[in-house]
Amino acid sequence: MKHIKRLFEIDPWKIKTRTLDKNNRRLQESLTSIGNGYMGMRGNFEETYSGDHHQGTYLAGIWYPDKTRVGWWKNGYPDYFGKVINAIDFIQMRLFINETEVDLNVQPVEDFYLELNLENGVLHREFVVTIEEATIRFTFDRFLSIVQPELAVIQLNAECLAGEADIQIWSKLDNNVHNEDSNYDEMFWLEKNRGLADEFSFLTAQTIPNDFEIERFSVTAAMQHFGDQKTGVQHDTSLEVMEEFTWHLKTGEQRQLEKHVAIITSRDVAEEDQLAAAEKVLAENQKDFNELLTEQNEAWAKRWALADVVIDGDAEAQQGIRFNLFQLFSTYYGEDERLNIGPKGFTGEKYGGATYWDTEAYAVPLYLALAKPEVTKNLLKYRHNQLPEAHVNAQRQGLKGALYPMVTFTGIECHNEWEITFEEIHRNGAMAYAIYNYTNYTGDDTYLKKEGLEVLTEIARFWADRVHFSKRQQKYMIHGVTGPNEYENNVNNNWYTNTLAAWVLSYTAQMYQKYETEASVEIPKAELEKWQEIAAKMYYPVDEELGVFIQHDTFLDKDLMTTMDLATSERPLNQHWSWDKILRSCFIKQADVLQGIYFFDDQFSLEEKRRNFEFYEPMTVHESSLSPSIHAILAAELGLEEKSVEMYQRTARLDLDNYNNDTEDGLHITSMTGSWLAIVQGFAQMKTFNETLSFAPFLPKCWQQYAFHINYRGRLVAVTVDQQNVAFDLKAGEPLTMKIYDQEIQLADHYETAIH
Repeated sequence: MKHIKRLFEIDPWKIKTRTLDKNNRRLQESLTSIGNGYMGMRGNFEETYSGDHHQGTYLAGIWYPDKTRVGWWKNGYPDYFGKVINAIDFIQMRLFINETEVDLNVQPVEDFYLELNLENGVLHREFVVTIEEATIRFTFDRFLSIVQPELAVIQLNAECLAGEADIQIWSKLDNNVHNEDSNYDEMFWLEKNRGLADEFSFLTAQTIPNDFEIERFSVTAAMQHFGDQKTGVQHDTSLEVMEEFTWHLKTGEQRQLEKHVAIITSRDVAEEDQLAAAEKVLAENQKDFNELLTEQNEAWAKRWALADVVIDGDAEAQQGIRFNLFQLFSTYYGEDERLNIGPKGFTGEKYGGATYWDTEAYAVPLYLALAKPEVTKNLLKYRHNQLPEAHVNAQRQGLKGALYPMVTFTGIECHNEWEITFEEIHRNGAMAYAIYNYTNYTGDDTYLKKEGLEVLTEIARFWADRVHFSKRQQKYMIHGVTGPNEYENNVNNNWYTNTLAAWVLSYTAQMYQKYETEASVEIPKAELEKWQEIAAKMYYPVDEELGVFIQHDTFLDKDLMTTMDLATSERPLNQHWSWDKILRSCFIKQADVLQGIYFFDDQFSLEEKRRNFEFYEPMTVHESSLSPSIHAILAAELGLEEKSVEMYQRTARLDLDNYNNDTEDGLHITSMTGSWLAIVQGFAQMKTFNETLSFAPFLPKCWQQYAFHINYRGRLVAVTVDQQNVAFDLKAGEPLTMKIYDQEIQLADHYETAIH
C-alpha cells in the first residue's frame, strides 16, 4: 500500500485541518468542495489567494460545446467536445486591513483552521493575520442550501485582537472566469446586464455563441448583504458588480456581514424573467444565518437518517464512507430528471463535467437503496429522453439502433478519442443493465413495459448490427473494441463486451415476449429469432486449462506478470509510462472480466469466480477509481477478508488519501458509490437475484460493528452486524420473505442470528 500523507485529520463527521498547505492547495480545495445538486464549488477562499489553486464554481446543466475538428479528425467523430464551464465567482469577498489586501499566500497566517462539516454541508474557516500592528481574526462560514437550491449563504466575522484597523470588504459577483482546460484561455461568458440597487446587486451573463446550434445559457446572480453595516459603496465594471463595506475596529471589537446569493439559470427561467426570480428567492429568505442553517441542518438530517452507515472500531473507514455519501448527495439527489451524475460533480473540470456509464453501473444500486424509487427512475428517464440522440450516435458509426454516448450532456456523443468514441461500446450494455436492475430491485415493471422496452429494443438492434459471424468458428464475434480495461484498446472479443451484448439480446427478447401486448414497440418475429440466435452462438474467449474467461482473444499471449513486479516509483502507470508501453503490458486498469461476473453473479459458480479473481486481480493496478469496489465485493464473497477490506479502504478513502495522485483535479464522484457497495454488497453480501433479497454478512476483524438501512420494495430495513450477531429490523412496510445465510426467513419485525 502506498505511503499516505494526509491533509486532514481523522474525524467521524468532519474534514478538518489546522494547516494551510500551500503545496497542496488544489488538493485541499477538491476535498472541501460543496454542492447542493443545483450548483457547487471547490473549497476556494472568499478572499484573495495568489498562490497556485483552481478557482471553480459550476452550475448543473450549464456547459459549452468546444470544437474538436483537429488534424486527426476522422469520419464518425463527434463535432464538438462538451465541457462544463466555470461559472460566476459569487463567494468573492476581498479583504483589506489598513488598505493592505489580505492574501494568505503572502501574509503569515496564525491559527488557521479549515473544516467541512459532513452533517450539514457547512464549510467553516478561520485564521488570524497581522498587518501594520493590527491583528485580526477572520471567520467564514458558507453553505449551499438544499432547502432552496438557488440560494448560497456566506457569513463573515472580523474580530480585532490587537491594535486597531480600518477593514474593507469588497464583496463581488465576478464573471471574469476561465476554464483551465479551455483552448487558448478563451472566455465563455458575455455580459448581458448588471445593476446596483439599495436592496441587492445583480449580474446577468450568457455563454458565447457556438457553431453547433447548441442552446446558449444565461445566468443571473443577485446578492444581498446583512450585518452591522448594511450600506456600502457600490462599483460595477464589465462582468462584475461589487459592494464595498468599511469598518473601523478597535481591540476587542468585532463586526459581522452576511451575504445571500441567488443563482437563476435559463434551464429553468427565461433570461428576461431571471432578475425577478432571483429577487423572489432573496425576498423569501430574509432570515439570518442561524435560521437558514437550522433549515439546512433539518434537511440534511433527513437524508442522513436513511443513508448513514455507522462503523464502530475504524475511524478512517467511518470518515471515508460519510465523506463519499455527502459528496454524492451534494452532487445529485434525483430532483431533476434532466440531470445526471458527472464523474467530477461540481469539484473540477476534468472529464468535461459530463455524464458517463458510471451512473448506470455504479450509482444506480446505491440510489435504489438510499432514495425513493423515483430518484432512480429519473436516471432511467434521462436516458430514455435522449434515445433520439442515441440513434444519431449509432448512425454516425454506420450502425442500426441506438448507441448511448460515453460522454454527453444532451445524448449526443461529445468525446473525441477514437478508442473511446468508436470502441468503448460496452457502455451501451450498462444502460440496459440499469433497466433490469431497477425492475429487479423494486419489482416495478411499469417503466420496463413502456419506455424501458423502447430503449432495450434499440440497444439490441445496435448489438445485432455490430456483431459479425465467423464462418470459421461458426460463432458471432465483436471485433475492434475497448473493454472497461482502458489499458487495452482495439481488441477482439472482449469477454465482458460479448457477454453483455448477448445478455441484452436475450433479455430484450424475453421481456418483449412477456409484455408484448402492453409494449409501445413492435418487434418482428424474425428479428427476435435473430437476436436469440446471436445470443446462443456468441463467441466467448475461454481457457479450459486455466479455467478462466479470457479478457480478449490475445490476452494470454502477453508477458503475464503481477503488480508485485512493478516498482512503486512506476505507479500510477498512466503518470510514468508511455501509452505504448501501457497498451503492450498485461496490467489491468480496472475490473473487466470481473465486472461481468459482478453484474451476473448468480450465473457463475463460486469456483469460477475464485479462479477468475485469483487470475486477474494480481494483474490489476486499480488506476481507475471504479475498480476497487468490484474487487471488494467479489473478494468478500470468496472469503478473502483481507483483500476485501483493503479494497474497501481504497475505494472509501480514494480521494481523502489521494491514492491515484489525481484528486487535485477534482473528486471521483461516481466511484464514491463504491464504498457503500463494498460494505452492503460486499461485507453484508446483499443480493437481489431471482426476486429474492438475501444477505450473508461478515464483520471485518478490525471493526466492532457496522449498521445501515436500505429501502427495498416498499420496506425500510435496518441491518446491524457486530462481533456476535446479525440483526434485521423492519422499520416500515409489510413483512418480507428473505434469505439469511441461505436460510429463508420471514421478517415481520426483528430477526437476529449468530454471525457466520
